[in-house]
Amino acid sequence: MRQPSRLWRPSSRFAFASLFGAGLVALPVLALGLTALSPDAASIWPHLAANVIPGALANTALLMLGVGLFCALTGVGTAWLVTQYEFPGRRAFEWLLVLPLAIPTYLTAYIYVEIMGFQGPLQTALRAVTGYRSLRDYWFPDPRNLVGAVFVMGIVLYPYVYLSVRALFGLQSAAIVESARTLGASRGTLFWKIGLPMARPALAAGLTLALLETLNDIGATEYLGINSLTLSIYTTWLNRGSLPGAAQIACVMLILVVLLIASEARLRGARRFSLSVRQPRAVGRSPLSRRAALGAGLACALPVLLGALLPIGFLVQQVLARGLLQQFDGALLGNLANALLLAGSATALVVALGLGIVAAGRIGREPWLPALARIASLGYALPGTVLALGLLVPLAAFDNAFANAVTAWFGASPGLVLIGSGAALVIAYLVRFLSIAISGIQSGLSRISPRIDDAARALGSNAGDVLRQVHWPLARPAIAAAALLVFVDCLKELPATLLLRPLNVDTLATIVYGHASRGVFEDGALAALLIVLAGLYPAIILARAGATKA
Repeated sequence: MRQPSRLWRPSSRFAFASLFGAGLVALPVLALGLTALSPDAASIWPHLAANVIPGALANTALLMLGVGLFCALTGVGTAWLVTQYEFPGRRAFEWLLVLPLAIPTYLTAYIYVEIMGFQGPLQTALRAVTGYRSLRDYWFPDPRNLVGAVFVMGIVLYPYVYLSVRALFGLQSAAIVESARTLGASRGTLFWKIGLPMARPALAAGLTLALLETLNDIGATEYLGINSLTLSIYTTWLNRGSLPGAAQIACVMLILVVLLIASEARLRGARRFSLSVRQPRAVGRSPLSRRAALGAGLACALPVLLGALLPIGFLVQQVLARGLLQQFDGALLGNLANALLLAGSATALVVALGLGIVAAGRIGREPWLPALARIASLGYALPGTVLALGLLVPLAAFDNAFANAVTAWFGASPGLVLIGSGAALVIAYLVRFLSIAISGIQSGLSRISPRIDDAARALGSNAGDVLRQVHWPLARPAIAAAALLVFVDCLKELPATLLLRPLNVDTLATIVYGHASRGVFEDGALAALLIVLAGLYPAIILARAGATKA
């Protein structure tokens, strides 16, 4: 008698984590496509294509071009200075240059509008010195335009490029540089002919991260008056009540994301450089003359001052001058608790799922597991507005189906279980930040020899025992670092939080956004300062971990 075929059984139970993670990331993309192609959307597209998308796409492209150039110049220039030259303060600048990463772009926009506004400290001081009374008497730069948006976003996003390029500059072999110097290469030649070409893959990776953050932003672009694709999705969905129209704009934005990732892969793969199997001798830093050292120190100090010290100082001054510490009452503590609960729940799920996906790729034998891990890592490329829009339809359908079933069985409706409880927002955080956990855990497990796994298996341990007794203790520092980064990113996330939070539930980010929308950002300075302080510690840890020891 023929035995019935058994259901598919994976080589490791962790393969189900890879399937779940990849499916979770693919879900909002598929939902967006179906919503954009729905019958109701057919009549909307001509209007969007003629009146909305061209202007928003042009503004987004110009913004990305400007932010990309700003980040490339600032990030590459400062990384070259701290890795190749010796000057006073170099070791401090090596990690101080990462601090702007702790400040969200929307906070920087709010702060610089206040600082540079008519009632701000700069114009007030100018009028006190010159005797001017109104803007008719003088000209002063206004950050509420495209140039201001490029500066505001670039000054806090350049560390993505700086960190990537600094790591590669530090790996340059001294033999290559010394050979070039022997042949008469100048400092400029070393940079353009050796340093920059070797750093090209890292530059592409850092720029991609910075531009993805630019695409994701909604608070800064809205406040500075830039009608970007992200803002168009938000206004089309909420202000005009057109979900299919918002989905169509989101699909255009997804095409832009795909092109960006493809360009990064092409730039990264166009040139490949290999290091020696032996540990290369590090390049000795060249001492600078007094004037050159002063210029190098100033070039490194300006991004730190404008991107971190000035915004943090402004927030501290506003909190103290306005007596905002008194706002630390039950309402703020409740909002802080909301933020911590949502971010903490998402972080636990992200790390658990990321650990399962990485373990599946390490232990499992299926050839498609690495591909699933890469798909699960694509969530970070989905802007928050696109992700929220893509999750709304399937989650709302589940909520309605579940409510109907419960009502039919028990006669009482449970309401919106996912969207109404904050679970939808946690799912959005899970999709968006899963890649951070996967990359962090992979870096930790890559340092553990597979022979240790084989030895544990030979002693009778199964896959779960190996993960619990071997991988977890050895990779715990890397897992903790990934969890910290995920937690802070959840606290800072604004677009998805605005669109998916339950009614009457606020977090620190939405408090700041609400005050800024009403034109009283200073009243939210305490909540903004709490967000910044939460991001400073992981930024410093990240910077010090990659800093050179010499």
